[in-house]
Amino acid sequence: MEVTNAGRLLPALIPVNKMWCTRLFIDGAERLSAGFWFIINSLFMAEQFPAFIKAGADPNPIQQFRLWFDEAIEAGIPETDAMTLATATSGGNPSARIVLLKSFDERGFVFYTNYQSRKAKELAENPRVSLLFYWMQIKRQVRVEGVVEKVSAEESDRYFNSRPLGSRIGAWASEQSRPVQNREQLEKSFEAYRAKFGEQVPRPPHWGGYRVKPSRIEFWQGRDNRLHDRLRFTLQDDGSWLIERLAP
Repeated sequence: MEVTNAGRLLPALIPVNKMWCTRLFIDGAERLSAGFWFIINSLFMAEQFPAFIKAGADPNPIQQFRLWFDEAIEAGIPETDAMTLATATSGGNPSARIVLLKSFDERGFVFYTNYQSRKAKELAENPRVSLLFYWMQIKRQVRVEGVVEKVSAEESDRYFNSRPLGSRIGAWASEQSRPVQNREQLEKSFEAYRAKFGEQVPRPPHWGGYRVKPSRIEFWQGRDNRLHDRLRFTLQDDGSWLIERLAP
């Protein structure tokens, strides 16, 4: 399943500082009303889900994730495709950042990045990773543990060519995770590559996708009195998944 912008809706936030107060004032009552109904809808969605039990779960965790992902989109969750990617060096030093899920299927969860970035260097040292999806408005999160592998060049090319022109140029212009003297230097690099490629921008050899191949997936659903529902799927040697309920 490819993930599109359908899961990335602009949130209507309650003002928490002067900047947001000003923004809401400028946008007018319509935005404030949208924010009110977004919150009401979120509360309603959080309450309408039944208890998450083993008997009601799909035995395939990828299909269960697909169901929850679709329900998060239907609930209007902003940035549904945003996920925390946690990596670690070979020495065990951890780091985490938000990346975007671009597709998923039975093989795993795909994201794209610069192969010379900090995260890529850590993945080369230690391919074990964890992903976390958190959909606060419907009180759900999904944790994924597994190892990464690079996707094929053909798959990376196909996705790269679907990106906006500016994003494709930016993949060449930015030496991700390396020090840069100032923003002007970055913008000059962007303009230089725009002049070089025009609208025919090839995929940089140092840019592409990774697939997280899951060995464990945990689904968490918030419940009253902190008696949350937690189901953990663990991949077995025969390819089946062991489902266990965990104490909250």
